[in-house]
Amino acid sequence: MSFRSILFDRDDSVEASAQEPSFFGDLHLDQILSSLLAGREQYELAPFFYRPLHDVEAVHYRHHVLRDLEQKAVLDAVSEFARGMQRMREHLVLVEKLHYRRQQQRWFLEAVAVYCGAVSSFVQQLGGLELGAPGFVALRDYLATYADSDGFASLAAETQGLKDELASVRYAFHIKGNHVRVDRYQGEPDMSEEIEQTFAKFRQGAVKDYRVRFREHAGMNHVEAQILDLVAKLHPETFAELDAFCAGHQRYLDEMIAQFDREVQFYLAYLEYIEPLKSAGLAFCHPRVSTRSKEVHAAETFDLALASKLVRERASVVCNGFYLTDPERILVVSGPNNGGKTTFARMFGQLHYLASLGLPVPGRDARLFIPDRIFTHFEREEDIETLRGKFEDELFRIREILERATGDSVLIMNESFGSTTLRDALLVGTEVMNQIIDLGVLCVFVTFVDELASLGESTVSMMSTVVAKDPAVRTYKVVRKPADGLAYAAAIAEKYGLTYDALRRRIAR
Repeated sequence: MSFRSILFDRDDSVEASAQEPSFFGDLHLDQILSSLLAGREQYELAPFFYRPLHDVEAVHYRHHVLRDLEQKAVLDAVSEFARGMQRMREHLVLVEKLHYRRQQQRWFLEAVAVYCGAVSSFVQQLGGLELGAPGFVALRDYLATYADSDGFASLAAETQGLKDELASVRYAFHIKGNHVRVDRYQGEPDMSEEIEQTFAKFRQGAVKDYRVRFREHAGMNHVEAQILDLVAKLHPETFAELDAFCAGHQRYLDEMIAQFDREVQFYLAYLEYIEPLKSAGLAFCHPRVSTRSKEVHAAETFDLALASKLVRERASVVCNGFYLTDPERILVVSGPNNGGKTTFARMFGQLHYLASLGLPVPGRDARLFIPDRIFTHFEREEDIETLRGKFEDELFRIREILERATGDSVLIMNESFGSTTLRDALLVGTEVMNQIIDLGVLCVFVTFVDELASLGESTVSMMSTVVAKDPAVRTYKVVRKPADGLAYAAAIAEKYGLTYDALRRRIAR
């Protein structure tokens, strides 16, 4: 196969102006993306993360690439190439900032030299690696053909030849007052060596170094620039070659190589982000994916954003799991407040979105569905501009979602309709749940209304649990079990002496 992209298995493109999906904030995917893109702004990677895949083969294409990158030798080769290309771009940026033409030309020449070196080294390294990903195999073939072409061979030879020629240029300059004269080098002695030899005899053991180190910078002052112009007049042929080189090779960078350099950062950024979590013992896997089966499961999984924060703080991460078998479609999560219900819901959404990007997902094992869209319905602050109350706004937003969702969508609802009475929440929640059941979407519904957990065979009740001997302590484990929120309330009331009988005894005293 011919190489087209390391991200896409067929001709495809991503708009640079792609917008962040509306659910990113609710699922904390915006936090994840902000962290993993830090320091990589130049690559403009965000659009790649804003565009999920909707085809199983496209996801598998990325899985194969990632499995190759999980080999240290492959990752090292790609990382070295990426660093070389980064140095090249730094030189080109410097060219734009410098003021003197001769200096700009020399840095441009160095940028081309770094490019040629990076490509040649990468071709050599890839040639000795066992690659299984069709994308990497096609890239290796493309690079081998490119590196063997007359165009690249000529560019590399001309670049190195010109560097050698410039390195051989030697000159002498004489300073007298405000005048500087530049001459060809005629074998004059190196005065610095003579001075060092003269004072060497006065050295007596180790002494303090009083030399002042000048700050190194790439810029030139006007005197240095004029000296360089005079040197160019002494060596007109060499600097004429430099002029011709810079004019003739402005478009030296191969477009396909530049595209790979950008696209591969998609993988490198994510692998770098999850490495500390893997080092902390957390598992990641390549999920089995489908656009048909909604029998999903995940084992030992977790909220990626929260886990990243906890690992940095050296805190423990609680893993959870779930599964749905036909005809189950909806996980109804209830339980005590601050018990991990919202984290569980975010985790479910993150898993399906990361899977649709073709990336490894948190967990020891996972089978996930590739949705056409992901929708979230989280609590919002009242917006005075909408002229709607909180409950009305919730109804308005869920209506919009249900009108746009299909049977291939994923829906995350978190504490919806909590701003109204229990009776109204049950009435509205039941109506909404019935529509969700009719659509057949995969859904997590976090609610305080226990009755919603048993509306039919499509629903599965899950609960956030507490320590059996101390109901006030959360385990942050969410497990399959019938909703029994009142039992937790009774246990807590009993612990703190707030049951009906306990209160009566205290009042009687």
